[in-house]
Amino acid sequence: MDTVSTSPTSFSDLYGNHHSWLLGLLRRRLSNRWDAADLAHDTFIRVLKRPPADTDETRERSYLATIARGLCIDHWRRRQLEQAWLQSLADRPQALQPSPEQRAIIVETLYEVDAMLARLPHKVREAFLLAQLHGMPYKQIGEQLGVGERMVKKYLAQALLHCAVLEAELDGMLVE
Repeated sequence: MDTVSTSPTSFSDLYGNHHSWLLGLLRRRLSNRWDAADLAHDTFIRVLKRPPADTDETRERSYLATIARGLCIDHWRRRQLEQAWLQSLADRPQALQPSPEQRAIIVETLYEVDAMLARLPHKVREAFLLAQLHGMPYKQIGEQLGVGERMVKKYLAQALLHCAVLEAELDGMLVE
């Protein structure tokens, strides 16, 4: 009588059984073996933090694919932000170009701000962007969002709180 093992698979077994498969999946998705290797590594780092509950091979692969898919989305989003920023830099004179170190810090900061904005509720994010990027007054933002000025103030306060938390996190990253 066949029984399915209920004991968790060890990390080394999981890695040994699925690394090549995951790397191939990521190579097909990314068309770049270096990025694929980086994301395969990042996937297994995440698995170390939260191992799969099941030892069934199909479920293990599904778990790994789900983590890898999220990392691919983050990777593509980051590249999109980086390309947009580099495009805006292309029009600047060489003397005003930031150093490679400054570029890396700016790209990381842009990515963190984008991730913070993505976590905000839709109307909070919209109010913040309308105020910060378009300089719209509260009344006009409220009209566009279908809320009163008081709610716009609450939305902006919520967004600014998230900005302060992000700033504190970034300061901590830069200090360490």
